[in-house]
Amino acid sequence: MKLIIILLLLFFRGFQVSFATAIDIKPDISYSQNPTSGTENLLDVYYPADLSTAKDVLVFIHGGSWNSGKKETYWWLGRNLARKNVVTIIINYSLSPDANYENMAADCAKALKWVSTNSSTYGGNSKRIFVMGHSAGGHLAALIHSDPRFFKEESISDPIKGIILNDAFGLDMFEYLTTAEQDDNTRSFLNTFSSDQEVWKVASPLSYLKNFQRPVLLFVGEKTYPAIKIQSERLRKMLTESKRPTNLIIIPGKKHVPMITQMIFRGNKLYDYILDFMRDLN
Repeated sequence: MKLIIILLLLFFRGFQVSFATAIDIKPDISYSQNPTSGTENLLDVYYPADLSTAKDVLVFIHGGSWNSGKKETYWWLGRNLARKNVVTIIINYSLSPDANYENMAADCAKALKWVSTNSSTYGGNSKRIFVMGHSAGGHLAALIHSDPRFFKEESISDPIKGIILNDAFGLDMFEYLTTAEQDDNTRSFLNTFSSDQEVWKVASPLSYLKNFQRPVLLFVGEKTYPAIKIQSERLRKMLTESKRPTNLIIIPGKKHVPMITQMIFRGNKLYDYILDFMRDLN
């Protein structure tokens, strides 16, 4: 009898947790007003089914060396965050060689405009929009905040409340492309950033330090690429010296790709860091 009672309690407890974390998904929404736009201008929305209260919104920009990646790969990130009561929007954007970094950043800004206008439909608070990017997505997340021309082109003010950079690559493309040993990846980057060194400077978020007006949370893998370690630490140091809120967390034992794939697991510590960061920004 006691065993039956325990099993019933566990069942109802599990039912309550499942009910409390029920989510809905709206895939393949176009954030572009261009009727001929393709999959590069689509996004997926993962959101708690309970719409009774406005929730924080997180927009995720995927990595992939600016030439690969797609939103569907990160379904687990959307589900995990939605179950943690965050409206989560995962976007596609144009990729090289068909697009350059300006086209990509313009797409990301356009997606943020859509989120600012439409996230309330899914229970989101449009005044609490956070942007997270991994690798090349981190570069784009930082760039659309620091270079004002992208939101200006969309005729909106920067809607970003806080920025989360997960092992962001390319914070200083000029430094990387002028110092790194040339390889296949480096040559691929030229499809995105051209061979013009002045463009490399303009494309680098670290060129716009004074424009970083929102708090920044940086994750860096202990075993990631040296350029990511150096440039993330430089951004942290420069923002700290200018008394702007920033925090850099080194994740032990992690290389570049596992810095995002570890988040497949809902209990991963990065979720705690992210939720704490968001809650602290009132």
